[in-house]
Amino acid sequence: MNSRREFLKAAAIGTGSFGMNPIASELTSAYADATTNATSIPHRFIFVRKSNGIRPNELALPSFSEKEKASDRRKEVLEVDLENHDLPSWLSVLNPHKGNLGILQGLSCKMSENGHYSYSSVMGAFKSGRNSLSGIKRATIDFELARLNPSPFGHVELSLTGNYSNFRTGIVPGYSAPAAHQRNYCYADPETAYNELFKSILDPKSIDSENQMLNFLEQEESFKASQLAGYERLKLSNHVASLDSIKQRNLDVASFADLIREHLPNLDPVHADGGVNASTPEKQKAMTEILIAALATGLTNVVTYTIDELSTPIRGLPGNESDRISIHELGHNGGYSGVSAEDIREKIRIGHLEQIEHIANRLKKIPEGEGSMFDHTMIFYFPENGETHHSHGTEAPFVVLAGDACPVNIAGRYLRLPYHGTEGHQTLGNWYTTLLNAHGNPIDHYGDLDLEMSRKKLAQTGSIPQLLS
Repeated sequence: MNSRREFLKAAAIGTGSFGMNPIASELTSAYADATTNATSIPHRFIFVRKSNGIRPNELALPSFSEKEKASDRRKEVLEVDLENHDLPSWLSVLNPHKGNLGILQGLSCKMSENGHYSYSSVMGAFKSGRNSLSGIKRATIDFELARLNPSPFGHVELSLTGNYSNFRTGIVPGYSAPAAHQRNYCYADPETAYNELFKSILDPKSIDSENQMLNFLEQEESFKASQLAGYERLKLSNHVASLDSIKQRNLDVASFADLIREHLPNLDPVHADGGVNASTPEKQKAMTEILIAALATGLTNVVTYTIDELSTPIRGLPGNESDRISIHELGHNGGYSGVSAEDIREKIRIGHLEQIEHIANRLKKIPEGEGSMFDHTMIFYFPENGETHHSHGTEAPFVVLAGDACPVNIAGRYLRLPYHGTEGHQTLGNWYTTLLNAHGNPIDHYGDLDLEMSRKKLAQTGSIPQLLS
């Protein structure tokens, strides 16, 4: 069984119900239906969230003409062909993929959380109330796209976050949401992600042990739910359903474990016991390998990766190896060991883009259909909190890599849309509506509306026409 299509069909046979969670069951059913079509190739989506904003001028092309520079500074509508321009130095690692690269400027995200953190809101285009369950209004965009491109895991969330000094480890609350008032779980360190995603190959007996742990957690949550009523009980019941779905999913994945050996990543021993001695670049590289393997094996078609947040400790950064760098301090122009905050911020971005380039390069080498896995893949690199450290949400730049078979017309373009509060302006909700419309969901509009745009009676629903033409 050599082809990926044969693997996916075989995998579907071993995939049963995810249990009580209705969204998981829906994904499983759709996955089985999709894989019965031998010509079906899923679309894939990788969301890479970064903290501290992306300032729009950091994406301005150094080879702009004087007229183009002036228009870009004034935030006027602008479009140029990337093929005729140089990329900013920190983006230059993507030069081999320039034909697939798009830079999207001018989107706003004022309907989501701004300032230091966005929590779930940047993925769902709503105010999340600092990630309270009551503030989670809807399934986030990554889960909506996972519905359209089902897989055994449905969706995988990874994060490298911490408490400024140390990284989180284990399975922790995530930032994506499968539905209103539900928070996703995420894998917070490479060892946990490796074990949880691929443990059926490493040690099939460990699944029985883990199910005992999940049974314990489910009993605990069920007891708490029995003591509560109304909305609070509903929140805990959602957790119980999620735990049940995890148990069933692990059993399902075990049924086709032999098929995913080919793409198993090699995890360095430095990541043992939560990787307390691993540097930030080492953790990022390990998570990237796990992300690639999860996609290449067909376990998922959608990955959300919080590559850092303000409280993520940065240690082992090239040129600042001995420093423990606070991203929050960088946002307030604090440098380290004689290196300016500006230079360190750029080094951090370069490290992020090196991981994205590695993902694209690897996926381009995995055959699928008449091309490669990358042909049907979109990678998004974007600020979780908007245009700067203390953002206002007037701009939310996106760097996009889009495969040749992607139905969104972004590749090869630097596109600046009309500025916030002006005719023709597009919001984060318009961008996500575009992705959904292009991939099979004809929704009129995804996400909340912008209050200022509403006060000015400016149109703000629907997809972005320039990207679907």
